[in-house]
Amino acid sequence: MYVAGLDIGSQSTCAVIWDGEKICGAALRPSGVNPEKRAEEALQEALQKSGITRNALSKVVATGYGRYQVEADLRVSEITCQAKGVAFFFPEARTIIDIGGQDSKVILVNPKTGKVVDFLMNDKCAAGTGSFLELMAKVLEIDLSEYGTLTEKRKEAVTLSSTCAVFAESELVGLIAQGKAKADLAAAVCQAVAQRVIRMAERLDLNPPLAVTGGVAQNKGVLYFLEKETGLKALVPPEPLLTGALGACLSG
Repeated sequence: MYVAGLDIGSQSTCAVIWDGEKICGAALRPSGVNPEKRAEEALQEALQKSGITRNALSKVVATGYGRYQVEADLRVSEITCQAKGVAFFFPEARTIIDIGGQDSKVILVNPKTGKVVDFLMNDKCAAGTGSFLELMAKVLEIDLSEYGTLTEKRKEAVTLSSTCAVFAESELVGLIAQGKAKADLAAAVCQAVAQRVIRMAERLDLNPPLAVTGGVAQNKGVLYFLEKETGLKALVPPEPLLTGALGACLSG
């Protein structure tokens, strides 16, 4: 029995094909201005990698903010799907931090039942999200992939005090004018994201083990500060962008 999971996020659209035991194929596309088209493209690519046709699918399950824009047999909240997807890799996880392009989420999970106990979402401000990292990368004239290596080269602890993305950009420009090193500034950006998310997590309960998902889970700079500030080891799935789509499959 094959099930397809579609996770239509603000930045990325993921498709996963599940055969009841394992992931048979997966695809990732930028969501762009036509999420429905991107979801179909991702699904076709995942089917091709799985070596099956659409007729072999018993169910298509959609999640993410764009789940109502695509044809699906079932639509499930991204909170539920993230919890299920993470549980497949880390059944012991009790707290999930999911940092996406336009929002960040903290999800508390009951380790015995795997069900969501509580959650918080930041979807009103860019701070603490992937878009904040992208904006600051443009100011620093670096690639997103450089955050990790630059953070490792940090020599001076520089702090971004502004919690607003717009004000933080102005603050960063001011620090550049002061001659602060690029590595120190890149580290400050990563630390600002981590601290913003941690403050949100502390409004619930930051119970270990901690799992981190979403595109920002691939940012070694943010991961470093998440672990440093919480004192917890971050568990990261092999493909942190696919956990939502995998959770959609498992929901089906």
